[in-house]
Amino acid sequence: MKKKIVLRSLLGFPLGLAMGYMITIIISLVFADGYYSPCVPELTTTMGSEINAVLFQAFLCAILGSGFGAASVIWEMEDWGLVKQTGIYFSSVSVIMMPIAFVTHWMEHSLKGILSYFGIFFIIFAAIWVIQYAIAKRNVKKMNDVLYKKMYGRDE
Repeated sequence: MKKKIVLRSLLGFPLGLAMGYMITIIISLVFADGYYSPCVPELTTTMGSEINAVLFQAFLCAILGSGFGAASVIWEMEDWGLVKQTGIYFSSVSVIMMPIAFVTHWMEHSLKGILSYFGIFFIIFAAIWVIQYAIAKRNVKKMNDVLYKKMYGRDE
C-alpha cells in the first residue's frame, strides 16, 4: 500500500502541474481579454513578482496533484464502505486543497470567501462523485449481464 501511495503521488506531481497550467489557460481565455493571466494579482503582490508567483503556484499545483494521487488509494480500501471511503477521501483532499487555495489567493481572504470556495469545491466534488458512481454502476450491470448470459446462455 505504501508503494502504491508513493507511486501515485509521483504520478500526481506532473499531472497537478499540467492541470494547474491548463486551468490558467482556460481562465485567461474566459476572463483576460486576450491576455495570459498566469495567476491572480494578489499572489503576484504577495510574492513580489509575477515569476515568483508563477513558480510558487506551479509548485503548489504539483503538490496538489501529488496529494490527490496519494489519496486515490482510499478508493481501493475494500474493507471500507463507500460512505467511509467518500468521507475520508473528501476530508483528505479538502485538507490539501483549502490551504493551497488560500495561500495562492484562489479564494477571497474572508469568511465569506472561504465558505464560498469550500461550497464550490464541495459541489464539484459531489458532481464528479455522482458521475463516477453512475459509471461504476453501469459497468457492474454490464458485467452482471455478461455473467448471466454465460451462466444461463440467454438474456434476462
